[in-house]
Amino acid sequence: MILTLKRPDLIRTENFINGQWQPSNLNESYPVNNPATGQNFAQVANSTAQDATQATKAAYEAFEDWRNQTTKVRSEFLLRWHQLILDNAEDLARLMSLEQGKPLAEARGEVAYGASYVDWFASEALRTYGDIIPETVSGKQRLVVKEAVGVVAAITPWNFPLAMIARKIAPALAAGCTVVAKPAEDTPLTALALVALADEAGLPAGVLNIVTSSRDRVSDVVGAWLEDARVRKITFTGSTAVGKLLAREAAATLKHLSLELGGNAPFIVFEDADIDAAVEGLMVSKFRNGGQTCVCPNRVYVHNRVYDAFADKLVTRVAALHVGPSDREESQIGPMINERAVEKIERHVQNALQHGATILTGGTRIQNDIACGPHYYAPTVLANANHDMELAHEETFGPVAPLFRFENEEEVIQAANNTPFGLAGYFYSNDIKRVWRVANKMQTGIVGINEGAITSETAPFGGVKESGYGREGSRYGLDDYMEMKYLCQGNLS
Repeated sequence: MILTLKRPDLIRTENFINGQWQPSNLNESYPVNNPATGQNFAQVANSTAQDATQATKAAYEAFEDWRNQTTKVRSEFLLRWHQLILDNAEDLARLMSLEQGKPLAEARGEVAYGASYVDWFASEALRTYGDIIPETVSGKQRLVVKEAVGVVAAITPWNFPLAMIARKIAPALAAGCTVVAKPAEDTPLTALALVALADEAGLPAGVLNIVTSSRDRVSDVVGAWLEDARVRKITFTGSTAVGKLLAREAAATLKHLSLELGGNAPFIVFEDADIDAAVEGLMVSKFRNGGQTCVCPNRVYVHNRVYDAFADKLVTRVAALHVGPSDREESQIGPMINERAVEKIERHVQNALQHGATILTGGTRIQNDIACGPHYYAPTVLANANHDMELAHEETFGPVAPLFRFENEEEVIQAANNTPFGLAGYFYSNDIKRVWRVANKMQTGIVGINEGAITSETAPFGGVKESGYGREGSRYGLDDYMEMKYLCQGNLS
């Protein structure tokens, strides 16, 4: 894929600190690879702890002015930023496809999805209501008001390089916080372009800062924010292991935390389900972004009575998926992000075969004249999955759908909940009584009922158990960036 943008100036490779684009303090850079080919195509700033501290200083000094702006001013900025994202959607999508590998159609969808959070929180900025506590003691007036937390450090993953950072920055700015951000080392360019558009929208210097770093420097950059008492909140999307580390380290200064961590989503098809709808729902939820999402079904439980019919229909759909580079309009599955990702998929599939699984379709790397790069893996359906397999306990993060058999409702709910994770879960049933029973018993923060597309800027996104805490999106998402302050005025009588 040759990167041609209407606005080449959106390709930024330096840090953005205090309203200025600048190299890292050591003037070092690291390469960004195209996952479709494995080749380097850009060099971005390789930051250090000093760069991170400089960004914190800028955000801290800008905080008082920004928090004291009216909600109308902050809302109007977000609306201008939203419009610039839409105006440059195609360039953002092409840049995202090149560095992340997802097909252009999906990249365009992600731009629209990420922009929806900016638009949503532009409106929510105007609705940061407090409360008046009813009078119980004569002569006292008691109020609850909400105030910005302070400087927020946003750390985002590679699988949704625009939507995830927009989902964190937009509510932070709406609440009156200032931001220091670090995008994933694999996909920094989309985030840098997004910040360039925020600058173009007129954001004051220091309110939004972003630094990039290689994998070897991540701990230095994030460590500087964890140690700095001026950073009052960490918002992170990524692995549970890293989330636990952040929680431990953030305790030293009692920072606020929002952690959207790993998942192990069950997808249950009951015997009374609409099989065609269930297959469609699984296609949407499992194979989006090549299976590289935290809410992808990782365990597909199908009632024994409908197992064969479901498997046949699913295999037909999965085998027909087009695998190829992101710049081909017909591509539905692009490359995996890197070699480590492909190796994990291969390990999970081989382990499943060793424990009795059979391949119904896929199960191999793809290297042909269309998918000619090193990181393509065929969309795969495995039959006869069981809980002795690694894929039953770890996120595969790839286009692999393992099918488990079950016999009754109690059994499958117990299996679905038998995991330390609890981000998303899905089930299909046409029995209204069962719908409420199962929804109430599923130990997840999000439940898809006869639906595979569950995310929306209007709904709270987040998990329970070891999938983290805090919520993003919706009216609840703004609260994660605000403190409650209680005011008590006496001697009024």
